[in-house]
Amino acid sequence: MYTTIKLSIDGRLARLMLHRPQSMNAMDDVMMKEIGDAFESLKSNQDVQVLIIQGDGKAFSAGGDIKKMVDPDSPMDIEKVMVDVSRLAKALYELPQITIASIHGAAAGLGFSMALGCDFIVAEESSKLAMNFIGIGLVPDGAGHFFLKERIGVPKAKQLIWSGEVMNAGVAMERGLVDQVVPDGTAGQATEALVEKFLSAPIAAMLASKKILHEQKIAELENVLRMESEMQVAMRKTKDHLEGIKAFVDKRKPVFIGE
Repeated sequence: MYTTIKLSIDGRLARLMLHRPQSMNAMDDVMMKEIGDAFESLKSNQDVQVLIIQGDGKAFSAGGDIKKMVDPDSPMDIEKVMVDVSRLAKALYELPQITIASIHGAAAGLGFSMALGCDFIVAEESSKLAMNFIGIGLVPDGAGHFFLKERIGVPKAKQLIWSGEVMNAGVAMERGLVDQVVPDGTAGQATEALVEKFLSAPIAAMLASKKILHEQKIAELENVLRMESEMQVAMRKTKDHLEGIKAFVDKRKPVFIGE
């Protein structure tokens, strides 16, 4: 059914594995669509109460697939892509499950946005976490603005977006961006312990509280996603973005001119 992700359900627990290990689970247009489809399928599944999101191979997700952005043979259609990016972010926020991001390696760009949209984030000590859209002249998408603001407030969200700083898990936890830091190689084990704790709790009441808190914010989320889509389409046409992705591919420092 899916080619870039693996979705499995075992009783009250679902697992979504990002499965492009050869690309550090960088998200191409196919993966974005499939994640959106998977989340939407879980929205109507009242039997599943916990969802783990994790990455196959060496990373959680390196973010959007920059190489695919510049592929002359099959370039990504940004307007179509943004529909799926917005769809996956909204569906994630509306899921009737407790969502856990289990992070090792990199969680950058759209990958970090998706992790921040989860209810609980477990990250290994040496994880590299970054809202690094600014490095290629783009704005955060996947509700990155919304999820950052929810966790750390507007001033700190702006500063993090503007700097594109790469953080380890300890620094991210100090800033309220991660909920549990664990030794390298133990994110899976720590996540399983969390699942056991949640499934042995009165989880129906926990999920009811999630619904009450999230439903108040859906109109705001929809507005953020609409603006992110419009701005991202505009940013893709700027000279700074073109320079940013060219510099990334050439492995050099970009020279931005503010246009």
